[in-house]
Amino acid sequence: MTGITKRKTAAIAISVCSNSTLVLMKLIVGITIGSVSVISEAIHSSVDLVAALIAFWAVKTAGKPADRNHPFGHGKFENLSGTVEALLILAAAAWILFESLRKLRHPEPIEIAGWGAAVMLLSAAVNIAVSTTLFKVAKETDSVALEADAWHLRTDVYTSAGVMAGLSAIWIGGMLFPHVNLNWMDPAAAIGVAVLIVKAAYDLTVRSARDLLDTSLPPEEELFIRREVTIHAPSVRQVNRLRTRKAGPTRFIEMTILIDPEMTVGESHKLTEVIGINIRKHYPGTSVTIHVEPWYGSTSPPEQF
Repeated sequence: MTGITKRKTAAIAISVCSNSTLVLMKLIVGITIGSVSVISEAIHSSVDLVAALIAFWAVKTAGKPADRNHPFGHGKFENLSGTVEALLILAAAAWILFESLRKLRHPEPIEIAGWGAAVMLLSAAVNIAVSTTLFKVAKETDSVALEADAWHLRTDVYTSAGVMAGLSAIWIGGMLFPHVNLNWMDPAAAIGVAVLIVKAAYDLTVRSARDLLDTSLPPEEELFIRREVTIHAPSVRQVNRLRTRKAGPTRFIEMTILIDPEMTVGESHKLTEVIGINIRKHYPGTSVTIHVEPWYGSTSPPEQF
């Protein structure tokens, strides 16, 4: 296991431990006080826990070197992980909506709402700390799986804050206006949780699935690649058939460069090595494949894709 993979798995292990603790706490408090919003948050955290376990498996698998059956490596396991996590989020949102609408039609009294608010405050604080760590490691290692897990927890922060606000309103409102029924605010807050979860699932699906479809790298990355090639003019006269994609943290770049026909094989080979090294300095771990063709001025073929 490489050092980068160890960093990823260590970060996800923190997420697994924190989610396990929060699920247990939310379930106990939610069932005790009869709050559907707290129970929905427990379900949300359960999905986060499952997602963290999937991410843990995906990161370990993606860290394996290329082999005969996977000559391009195992990076797409991270993208697959993110897509599965998004589907799990949608399933959790559907359950929360169903239960919340039922409770909204028939509100039930909330006992000791302050307990629910307190556990939501603790949950938000823990998830802020853990998600910040995951975002940092995800950025440093360019990990889709870690980024997905971090967004799960950051979404949990927002939803916990919403549930805490609803329970606090019931708690404080019950003391100030004891004859006013505010129990409807609990399922209403849970519906808000579900809406935020659906939004998070959509964003996560877009980010993780695009690489499964071998979508090109972002325009700014392709512009950087072209610049790294064209700075070698006049040796390099033209760039053709630039194709890019990404699998997990690994970028794959293929291109054809048209060069001065007077260059020797050795000179052209050295040129492609320099281009590859410069690209990998900016994007470590990138696979760069460069095909060389002679340039004959206006008779050279136009760029093709």
